[in-house]
Amino acid sequence: MNTLKAERRDMKTKAKKLRREGFVTGNVFGKNMPESIPLQILEADAARLVKTCKKGSKIILDVDGQKMNVLIKEIDFEPIKSRLQEIDFQTLVSGEKVHSVAEIVILNHDKVLGGVVEQTLEEISYKALPEALVEKVEIDGSSLKAGDTIKVSDLDISRNPDIEILTSPDTVVVTVEEVHTVPDTEEAEE
Repeated sequence: MNTLKAERRDMKTKAKKLRREGFVTGNVFGKNMPESIPLQILEADAARLVKTCKKGSKIILDVDGQKMNVLIKEIDFEPIKSRLQEIDFQTLVSGEKVHSVAEIVILNHDKVLGGVVEQTLEEISYKALPEALVEKVEIDGSSLKAGDTIKVSDLDISRNPDIEILTSPDTVVVTVEEVHTVPDTEEAEE
């Protein structure tokens, strides 16, 4: 599991100033905490983490030497420069269900038979105990063909008894559209 080092943030220093100094701001919260802890994280460390971990990933957060099992709840980027601005975390408590999301990843796009994959859902919302959390749901494109549609109810995550799906089971995740070739203009005129 990935570990991220963070420091308690002094709230007298504005977030904008911290970002100019090379930090990403954030918060860690949870039912087992009397109040949330404002954080500052080195931007390079946060950027390295975000390359491999997305919203819904479990990590170990090291706040001034205190290690916590947490879930990445939110990742915010600056809209214009796409620069990482803030990451929020929720502590994980054994025996307590937590709301999370699983990223949908489509593998083998190039092996779809006679069609083009159109992904209409990026993530699935669900509740589960910490030990049952899922970061990714993978769909193998090599088993798809033109005309296929996959809904949330068709995915393995929907059949897992330890996971309560919050996204509607009828929501379309992927469709495979048939490829229509446009005739050459000279041939069309003939």
